[in-house]
Order: sequence, then structure tokens, then C-alpha cells
Amino acid sequence: MSFWTNPADTPKRNFRFLITIGSFAPNDVVWFAKSVKVPAFSVGETEHDFLDNKFYYPGKTTWEEVSMTLVDPASPDATELTMEILENSGYSIKKAPPAVGDGTASTISKKSAVASGLKSLKIEVLDDQGAAIETWTLNNPFIKSVSFSDLDYSNEDLRTIDLSIRYDWATCEVGARGTNDPFFK
Repeated sequence: MSFWTNPADTPKRNFRFLITIGSFAPNDVVWFAKSVKVPAFSVGETEHDFLDNKFYYPGKTTWEEVSMTLVDPASPDATELTMEILENSGYSIKKAPPAVGDGTASTISKKSAVASGLKSLKIEVLDDQGAAIETWTLNNPFIKSVSFSDLDYSNEDLRTIDLSIRYDWATCEVGARGTNDPFFK
């Protein structure tokens, strides 16, 4: 049976999700997340001509960037957390021009961005009871771009931060399917 004919079954809802970022202390759950684009991928193709036919073969899988929007609360300060991730990734905030050889000319590295920057990123889709029914894990994530919302006296919206996250690949764990669902038997 499908969810529209069985009131005990419910579809997944867009507003039931949690984002967990490993570098956001103390509990790593980003309660001030406003929206997130779940991982997506595309598969390249190779074309081969033979006589009057075209044949296509799958190529490499490319994972697309994930974008998310966070509300910027005063406590914890999401702007401050975002800047800490940048610094932990290896970027050195310049207060003066770096001197050669004194160790202040550090740069961002993938190792630092993954191990000390974001650390980890999970997106959980929840059911109506708050249990995770789908968990996306981004492997080796790092922040590719950040955009802080504009300030405007005529705008009453909450201040936001838009993040673009790059990662190597994603995994998706789906909760156990109902044993009474004939579709999956």
C-alpha cells in the first residue's frame, strides 16, 4: 500500500531534518540550520560509434556541492564558528604581512580542512517521531565558499550565512523498511 491509501504510512517531509557538523561544540547539532541541499551526483558517459549505431558507457561519478543556509544567532555565534572553521583549516588571519620563515605563512590544506575544519558533516531526515530514517554522510568535507547576508535597515529577516560544501563522496544509510510493505517484498 502507498502512503495516500494507508493512514499509518507517512511520506518524508522537507522540514524534518537535522544537520550535524563535527566542529560545532558542544553537541554538534546545528539547530540554527534553515535549509540544506542533500547530496546529488552525476555519472559521466563515453560515446562509441559502431556502423550506424551509438553506444553509451557509464563514466566517472561526480558528487555535486552541498549548499546550506544557517541562521546567524548571537549565541552560539555562527559567524564566529564559521571563521574558526576557516582558521582551523589552516588559513591564517593576517594582522600584518607574514615574515618569511617564521611559521606565520601557513595555508589551507585538505588535511587540516577535513581533520580540524569541518571534521564531519551529516544530514539526517527524520520521521514524525524524530527518528532518523535517512542519514547522509559527507566524506572529507570542507567549506568551499561562505556568504554572509547583507545588512539592510529596511529588512526584518533574520541574518543568515550561506555555505557551499565540497566533499569527495557521500554515503546514505536508509532506515529499515516496514516489514508489512508489499512493495519491498
